[in-house]
Amino acid sequence: MSNELYRTKLEWKERALVNSDERAMMIRKSSENPDAFWAEKAMRIQWVKPFTKVKNVSFKSPVHIKWFEDGELNACYNCIDRHLDKKATQAAFIWVPENKNEKPLNITYQELSDKVGSLCNAMKKAGVKKGERVTIYMPMIPEAIYAMLACARMGAVHSVVFGGFSPTSLAGRIHDCNSHYIITADEAYRAGKTISLKENVDAAIKITDIPVKNVIVVKRTGGVVPWDKNRDLWYHEITKSESPKYSPEIMNAEDPLFVLYTSGSTGKPKGIMHTTGGYLVYTSLTHEIVFDYHPGEIYWCTADIGWVTGHSYLVYGPLANGATSILYEGQPTYPNPSRIWEIVDEHKVNILYTAPTLIRALMRDGDDWVKKTSRKSLRVLGTVG
Repeated sequence: MSNELYRTKLEWKERALVNSDERAMMIRKSSENPDAFWAEKAMRIQWVKPFTKVKNVSFKSPVHIKWFEDGELNACYNCIDRHLDKKATQAAFIWVPENKNEKPLNITYQELSDKVGSLCNAMKKAGVKKGERVTIYMPMIPEAIYAMLACARMGAVHSVVFGGFSPTSLAGRIHDCNSHYIITADEAYRAGKTISLKENVDAAIKITDIPVKNVIVVKRTGGVVPWDKNRDLWYHEITKSESPKYSPEIMNAEDPLFVLYTSGSTGKPKGIMHTTGGYLVYTSLTHEIVFDYHPGEIYWCTADIGWVTGHSYLVYGPLANGATSILYEGQPTYPNPSRIWEIVDEHKVNILYTAPTLIRALMRDGDDWVKKTSRKSLRVLGTVG
């Protein structure tokens, strides 16, 4: 073992011991005086109007759970604007396309700000306003993140639907949250094939009785897709001339941030609404302490944004902490089971967070695919579920 590697391992061990003591102290404080604990942790984000009440919770009928209920903030501002003074040129995301012939894209915090602002202005012209429900049915491309953050900035409520769901599943979610606007892509790449998301959206609209006003479409593949000139809008056309400046809507801590539906594998999908203040404090804190995230590290949560893990630990948690994250378009095992480790090596990923499903798939394919790569940049491995 080299001295350099030994020193690194020793540093990790020492850090783990320190973090263990810190966590034990945090647990004790949170149990002894939870209001004081969460009041302190809530200061990790920026408030437009400071809260005076930490929690208002009752599990007796009628059940209510409220956090920081008189405080005001904006989630998008906390994920982008407050980082711009020091991190404007830092990558917020490193987007890795499925096709190896396409170059990865570094999206700085300034570029993220500009893209989100332009989309906000375009969506406002289309009629989206505070409180509006917006369905996002997208592949794992940068525009999907822009759409989520634009909704948060405007005070609209996003409902992300996993791009692998059928038109029937999509229609049920559009109907349940009464969504009049949809953001999608012409097609998605999936394991070397193309899936027509736009055709699925059109089929879903025919099923639901909700009057969809506009469908905003990202041109990802350039494939031919059906078009309704009275309803459909090309993303690149409506955003190209828009200002990148858009003032964030001031939101109450208990205003809804997003609605996300369960998979429906055990019955009818259930919509879960997450409000703004408590959610953002929690995801920011847990992203830092669970993954031992430190500024400057490269972090990768492999989850799709169609799941809550993708919401919390690919978008809102890391961005609230000013992190740099990998955003990968394709399946982690395509075109071969080394793909995930190749990305780790190429982009010097320090923290990798993935699902047991992927771990089992990698185990099934054997160790050779793993051993072909270095992976020496990895410091923390996480899994869940």
